[in-house]
Amino acid sequence: MNDYRDVVVIGAGPTGLALAIGLRQYGVDVAVVEKADRGKREARAGIVWQRALEVLGDLGCAEEMIEQGLRLRRVEIHAGGRRVGGMTFGCGGTEFPHPLSIEQDAVERLLGERLAAVGGEVEWSTEAVAVRTGPDGAEVDLRSTDGSPRTVRCAWVVGCEGARSVVRKGLGIPFEGARRPNLQCLQMNAVAQWKYPYAPDLTYFFLERGISLGVSPRPGGGHRFFCFRTDPDPSVVQPPGVAEMRDLVADAAHDPDVHLVPTEPGWTNRARFQDRVAGSLRDGRALLAGDSAHLWAPIGGHGLNTGLRGAHNLAWKLATALNGWAADPYALLDTYATEQRLTAQKVMGEMRHNVLELPPTAATLLGMRVIGPRLTRSRWFAQRIRTMLSDLSMHHRESALSRGEEAGERLPDGPVTVEGRRCRLHELLSYDRWTLLVAPGARARGVDEGRLRAVTGACALPVEVFRPRLDPGEGERRLPGRALVLVRPDRHIGLSTDSAEELETYIHQWFVRKG
Repeated sequence: MNDYRDVVVIGAGPTGLALAIGLRQYGVDVAVVEKADRGKREARAGIVWQRALEVLGDLGCAEEMIEQGLRLRRVEIHAGGRRVGGMTFGCGGTEFPHPLSIEQDAVERLLGERLAAVGGEVEWSTEAVAVRTGPDGAEVDLRSTDGSPRTVRCAWVVGCEGARSVVRKGLGIPFEGARRPNLQCLQMNAVAQWKYPYAPDLTYFFLERGISLGVSPRPGGGHRFFCFRTDPDPSVVQPPGVAEMRDLVADAAHDPDVHLVPTEPGWTNRARFQDRVAGSLRDGRALLAGDSAHLWAPIGGHGLNTGLRGAHNLAWKLATALNGWAADPYALLDTYATEQRLTAQKVMGEMRHNVLELPPTAATLLGMRVIGPRLTRSRWFAQRIRTMLSDLSMHHRESALSRGEEAGERLPDGPVTVEGRRCRLHELLSYDRWTLLVAPGARARGVDEGRLRAVTGACALPVEVFRPRLDPGEGERRLPGRALVLVRPDRHIGLSTDSAEELETYIHQWFVRKG
């Protein structure tokens, strides 16, 4: 490794790999170091939701993920031995309507292949042992497996190495929160012989007092059995055996004759949890992402997904700072820190109300048995669950980078026409630039087209301008009701306005003019 890099990313999990890919797509010189000798050998996380699939699309590897995963289209819910209904997972307004069953080892392998394709690599068997930051950069002390030390200087360092982050601890950033009491998760990949039919797109949830059992098909065959339950004996730490898992499945699914055969390779796990968020995600020239920045119980499977979304948020901002496009690099990167920290808190809060995966009390179980059939037939309830799980409604409205009507929200997708060509709105977006959408009535609202060209042409930041028209008869409005909508590289709206002057003020607040 060279003794100087633009960015050193510590940790080659999904977040670190995704961040490195995003940086390489901007031409940033990035090093990824990982103390393990190779990628994950364990299945771990098992689902990628719709918004994270959009992230992977921007990073150039969604198609490969979809080819190796299973699209999850529907869920069937049972409570106390009674089927109470079901719903679909599908969401509109995105090119990826269904979540994907794919395990973390496969995700990391495919991200690693994509990183190599964009000119990056992982330096395995290399542990970061200390980090120091200064006004102009950072130093990372590394140690190889043979014990030989060396130091790499960099402009920025990002800790993506997990709960015991060297970066976070070295800088003294508090990891705020506490242990989640009376909750454990037991998991096993297995083929089941039982009374419930198999379908490659069907997930089951079985609710029993103190037990929430999810059963989801996996690409390698069989199912992922994941059970959130109360924790009567925290001293038990070993992974569940077949007998313990079989008994849990028999009780929750009310099938005393169930038989489980573990898959090859095997995956079994018992976990307890901390709910924690770093006090800050930036300290000088150091940043935190993924599990180094936030941790919670994997209810809803959002840990990996939130890490991918954070990397997607950070990579373009860090590249903007390094390319000299940002008027104030620290202020821009602080928007990552505040946005991602608030996102983690939102996800943590929402998952505390996930009635499908939290172990139900007697009252909750009775409620699901009584009103569950009505709820699952309710379009409102089904849409709420889909919206919560998909992450498509996650926004950055509170961000300093958001200004105007619906600013901070993810730009909805849907069919439009541009210069006589029909396409989807998100086809106009690109991760390597900003996008300015000009409404058909912009001139009537006083927007000077010459002023627009001057504003966007004078900015060092890449901006492309489009004039989309919504297709007639479309029932859902997909754009803010403003003449000008400026969209960030990560598909969130930065600014919506009727004023070219306000657009100019916004751009010059955050970005430099061409030299």
